[in-house]
Amino acid sequence: MLKGKTALVTGSTSGIGLGIAQALAAEGADIVLNGFGEPDEIEAIRAGLERDHGVKAVFVHADLANPDEAFALVRKAETELAPVDILVNNAGIQHTDRIEDFPPQTWDAIIAINLSAAFHTTRAVLPGMQARDWGRIINIASAHGLVASPFKAAYIAAKHGLVGLTKVTALENAKQHITANAICPGWVRTPLVERQIEARAEKEGMSVEEAARRLLGERQPTERFVTPEQLGALAVFLCSEAADVTTGAAFPMDGAFTTH
Repeated sequence: MLKGKTALVTGSTSGIGLGIAQALAAEGADIVLNGFGEPDEIEAIRAGLERDHGVKAVFVHADLANPDEAFALVRKAETELAPVDILVNNAGIQHTDRIEDFPPQTWDAIIAINLSAAFHTTRAVLPGMQARDWGRIINIASAHGLVASPFKAAYIAAKHGLVGLTKVTALENAKQHITANAICPGWVRTPLVERQIEARAEKEGMSVEEAARRLLGERQPTERFVTPEQLGALAVFLCSEAADVTTGAAFPMDGAFTTH
């Protein structure tokens, strides 16, 4: 379905981003990977996408906390592969603390990577999408882009902002075949969430699995983690022609997290 299209997925060397990159590659899209990890592990992921799906895949490094590098990521991707037809803004970091104890530099880093980087990559891809009259922008927000929890001020502010950015992008490009949508996952057992689970297990003196069960039980009524594969399937739909007039939406995939 996506043969001939090129997708740039930030934060795609693990977790949600990797799941989405694999799903898009399975539909024939060439993939630009971006993220952190050991060089040999990243190369194995890149080579695996090409081998398993018969697509082209490249890795482009960028420090998304740096506005110039975030913008330049798109230009590097185009140089390495092709103009970007599909942009998935997924990269993110997290920190938990009370507002009065929240380190200002950590606030700045979370806003930069989780929100501002998406603005910079979006403004870089839009002229090309507008010229070709086709594009898909998918912002990976969070259930926390729709509701709040304590101790996550920067993350929640950034994810709410990302949903707002999605809506403005959709409105400004509504007359063309360019869509912008947000996916709002609940708990996904990514490396980022795994660290939160492990910290809770240590703090409360319980097993990691018990800490995971309690985490789900508090906010996610299904008591099942959302999977990267499920999120990848939604991303594929949003890139399809069937979703050509689906724009400006924020899709919860959260096991009823936001239904409370």
